[in-house]
Amino acid sequence: MTVKDILDAIQSKDATSADFAALPLPDSYRAITVHKDETEMFAGLETRDKDPRKSIHLDEVPVPELGPGEALVAVMASSVNYNSVWTSIFEPVSTFAFLERYGRLSPLTKRHDLPYHIIGSDLAGVVLRTGPGVNAWQPGDEVVAHCLSVELESPDGHDDTMLDPEQRIWGFETNFGGLAEIALVKSNQLMPKPKHLSWEEAAAPGLVNSTAYRQLVSRNGAAMKQGDNVLIWGASGGLGSYATQFALAGGANPICVVSSPQKAEICRAMGAEAIIDRNAEGYKFWKDEHTQDPKEWKRFGKRIRELTGGEDIDIVFEHPGRETFGASVYVTRKGGTITTCASTSGYMHEYDNRYLWMSLKRIIGSHFANYREAYEANRLIAKGRIHPTLSKTYSLEETGQAAYDVHRNLHQGKVGVLCLAPEEGLGVRDEEMRAKHIDAINRFRNV
Repeated sequence: MTVKDILDAIQSKDATSADFAALPLPDSYRAITVHKDETEMFAGLETRDKDPRKSIHLDEVPVPELGPGEALVAVMASSVNYNSVWTSIFEPVSTFAFLERYGRLSPLTKRHDLPYHIIGSDLAGVVLRTGPGVNAWQPGDEVVAHCLSVELESPDGHDDTMLDPEQRIWGFETNFGGLAEIALVKSNQLMPKPKHLSWEEAAAPGLVNSTAYRQLVSRNGAAMKQGDNVLIWGASGGLGSYATQFALAGGANPICVVSSPQKAEICRAMGAEAIIDRNAEGYKFWKDEHTQDPKEWKRFGKRIRELTGGEDIDIVFEHPGRETFGASVYVTRKGGTITTCASTSGYMHEYDNRYLWMSLKRIIGSHFANYREAYEANRLIAKGRIHPTLSKTYSLEETGQAAYDVHRNLHQGKVGVLCLAPEEGLGVRDEEMRAKHIDAINRFRNV
């Protein structure tokens, strides 16, 4: 039995759930990995100079044991997120520390503590097997997966699963991720695949779409409302492109910060009108490595008010971190909110606390999404209210290059990876709905 037999069944129009359940599992499959014995390979290099193409491998690995409450999924497509880049350059720490810690939790989780880490936190594919206790999903079901892996044995996780002490991001803090031909997930990570999307389109939104939903829309984040002015850094990027869509769909006013005319055009194509090209307008928030420039904060705030009719920012959608955080705190209105979910330009943030405490502003840390938020974010994709921002698709063999492009910010929106899918455009089940939204689906491809 090989993965080709699995692919043949997926591409067959006649295969039933029983047919998938009867398929023997292969002994091994191809997966994108990083290796434990290479964690020091970039020692002494600046972050920018660390090259994922050197650390990312395509290996043949054994199929993991299936446990209770879990599912094995044939992965048709996946995508590259920043966490895959961080894993590949072993920053801020090696992810093997995560796997070792998880491996100590139980005899079953010991499976994850391996000398290789199969990475990837998105997938679209087909269920192959389910473990004991799984009733909601059957072999043959077409699914996408969100990346929240949680044990839910502590009371802390039952109001908000992101607060569980054993909460992890699948494919980053666990093994057996989505950049592979087969993936192991907890069954409650699974959600219905949007029927009007291809495999690669359906795989692209998962992590970033759910992250943006919690950070901006959810009561656990900024609780955005109609009329809010929302400053979105990197508004055409993998994360910001979904924040821009949520702001527009929710009746808010996105102020989109981008770094090129091409990225500005993408924002206009999504429907945004207030756009700041930070490179063209020459904002330099840091005088040098250690000193910020409040005059530039003020110039930035003045430009925002020109675009909003004199109003300040209600919500800042923050993820660049160190480079922008001082400006973000400054430009937020009195009583406003800065939500932060990442620090792609540096983790050590600096800001003038006078502008925070004296103006009663709030900083909210936001990390991925809980089960409910991930489901609601995917539901909006399935209903055609929010669209994938896929710009380019790579083969599994080219994942190193895909990660490099994301690391060097050479991409637009999201970049996809074909795993078992032999070509783009497969997996569409609702052609009528697709036709209705085709321009929006292809928006990032056409720029």
